[in-house]
Amino acid sequence: MGFQVTGLPSTPFEHLFGKSDADLAALGARAYVADSDVGFPCRVEMRDAQAGERVILVGHEHLPVATPYRSSHAVFVLDGARAAAPVLNGVSPYLSRRLLSVRSFGADGMMLDADVCEGRDAARLFTRLLANGDAEYLHVHTARRGCYLARVDRA
Repeated sequence: MGFQVTGLPSTPFEHLFGKSDADLAALGARAYVADSDVGFPCRVEMRDAQAGERVILVGHEHLPVATPYRSSHAVFVLDGARAAAPVLNGVSPYLSRRLLSVRSFGADGMMLDADVCEGRDAARLFTRLLANGDAEYLHVHTARRGCYLARVDRA
């Protein structure tokens, strides 16, 4: 079974791009300059910011469902990020270098199953969770901090 990994669109974040630290703070966001090549994962471009790149940390509702699983969390977005092409049947370094928590959801927005894996084993877990015919999509989070990383759908 094929799958597709998708990042967030840039549209919800574009009003933050290029803003001063004070303007971002007024909007409940914060800017950082990445001080390493790993640790500042952009949810739009689905890559880690490189040292020296500016990222914005902001709360984002990644699961806007009318169930108890409705959820938002902090996400990093590169200042000026543009949407990445979906990754088809593969796991990019953005995911493969992390310990992941993967959650499957039905069409009604209720969680069906969940598991944790090393990112290098994510393709197997994605395939297993999507084999449940009731699973509509998966959400991938960092296992340690719980931050949303990406969505996975059947391809």
